[in-house]
Amino acid sequence: MKLKANPATLYGAKEFYRSRPVEFINHWAITYDPRLASGELPAKLPFILFRRQADLVTFLLACLHGEENGLVEKCRDAGATWVCCAFSVWLWLFWPGAAVGWGSRKEQLVDRIGDADSIFEKMRIIVRGLPRQFWPAGFSPVDHMTYMRLINPENDASITGEAGDNIGRGGRKLIYFKDESAHYERPEKIEAALADNTRVQIDISSVNGLGNVFHRRREAGSDWQGGPVTKGKTNVFVFDWRDHPGKDQAWYDARRGKAQADGLMHVFAQEVDRNYAAAVDNVIIPAEWVKAAIDAHVKLGFDDTGMWMAALDVADEGGDRNALSKRKGVILKSLEEWGERDTGETTRRAVDGCAGLGEIDLQYDSVGVGAGVKAEANRLADENLLPPGLFLTPWSAGAAVLWPDQHVEPNDRQTPLNKDFYANLKAQAWWQLRRRFERTWRAINDPGFTWAPEDLISLPSTLPLLRQLEKELSQPTTRRDGRMRLVIDKAPPGTRSPNLADSVVMVYWPVETLRPLRISPAALAAARSRTPLRFGRGR
Repeated sequence: MKLKANPATLYGAKEFYRSRPVEFINHWAITYDPRLASGELPAKLPFILFRRQADLVTFLLACLHGEENGLVEKCRDAGATWVCCAFSVWLWLFWPGAAVGWGSRKEQLVDRIGDADSIFEKMRIIVRGLPRQFWPAGFSPVDHMTYMRLINPENDASITGEAGDNIGRGGRKLIYFKDESAHYERPEKIEAALADNTRVQIDISSVNGLGNVFHRRREAGSDWQGGPVTKGKTNVFVFDWRDHPGKDQAWYDARRGKAQADGLMHVFAQEVDRNYAAAVDNVIIPAEWVKAAIDAHVKLGFDDTGMWMAALDVADEGGDRNALSKRKGVILKSLEEWGERDTGETTRRAVDGCAGLGEIDLQYDSVGVGAGVKAEANRLADENLLPPGLFLTPWSAGAAVLWPDQHVEPNDRQTPLNKDFYANLKAQAWWQLRRRFERTWRAINDPGFTWAPEDLISLPSTLPLLRQLEKELSQPTTRRDGRMRLVIDKAPPGTRSPNLADSVVMVYWPVETLRPLRISPAALAAARSRTPLRFGRGR
């Protein structure tokens, strides 16, 4: 009523909302959910953004201001498309001349009159629900809100739609939204069309396997942490089911149980857990085993007794990153990665990260550029700069298997010998980590399973980078070489090296067997007396 009665109030409101999309959506937008029609709530409700939805609006605005592409990796039923539709209407109202593009794989998903599942009908619902005072001067729904087109006659802004291979053919756009873009039939053709037509492309999708354009862009992108976007990168916004205030562990367990009963666990893993590898064969560590290991020490009631261990995966080249993990007993305590290219600096950072923990083994990737770790460790020891109690152990993924004449299952002589089952140490180490996750899953899910804490693994839910680690652990696949031995493919097509997971593989490898290669206390004592240090026999 105040907006209608007082033009000055209306002008002030429009100026207020011109730079505040979150407030505009919260105050004036509506949404529609037909599932509510049979209950106490109406199907049409005020669109009150919950926290992560508001973050998404801020992310979209940051992409616009930074003129960088964005990618929204989402679980199902997060409301991400509704949020982007409301943001588009805000641009249409308040950004003169803004040209917004929308596309999806099928035309009926972009627009079907009267169908709120289509993108443009969502925007019509929002526009019709606005106070008429916010409608543009001269706006007529019949003339300006037609099939796959919204026109603002007052400021020349527009929202237009395209479908399938025609996406990107309709001219230049301020911003272009691609809905469910992981599911396009010929995505490369669309990319070629869009590349010169917009500086801000927003891919919105649930996941759909490895190696497609959406997955490759997500892997090469930079996770948005709030604030300005990262320049020169696709900025990634993750919308997890846990971000939805209406979904808790009980909801997840019930949904998972139904999917399991229906034989649709792969669909559940993709659409709820955002597991890219859900439909991929021969994944070495299933995602559900990794999920079970989160807070396993809490679920099963064991603590962190045992030695400290650390592992450093050294960045190789290109976009590769260093990764350092630390555990105490079988509980992973720390996880970090960084992009430093200088091996000496990487070594010093890893050594410093192990200081103050007492006796600790640090295994490091000694192949290729990792060989520089040995040289820098020698220098630090020569200058009496290694922390007391630190032992460094080289680790070579391509080395021969350990215990070659033992059986894969030591208590089962029917299983093959290690030398016949594994192609190299990498395969042996990944398989042993798989066994840890499997035993942990069974300990949690099978009341009759007998277990010992030292055979399990626990990933605290408070770990930084936990979600990235979950994804990386379930990325590698297996195959057989010409001699039918197990080979690990860590980076299937379209993926990048799982550096965090590599460091975790190393940190859970039984370093006791490698002690003859460790830097011994005697060598440390020699270093303190300025005697040149060399890697030699251990204690």
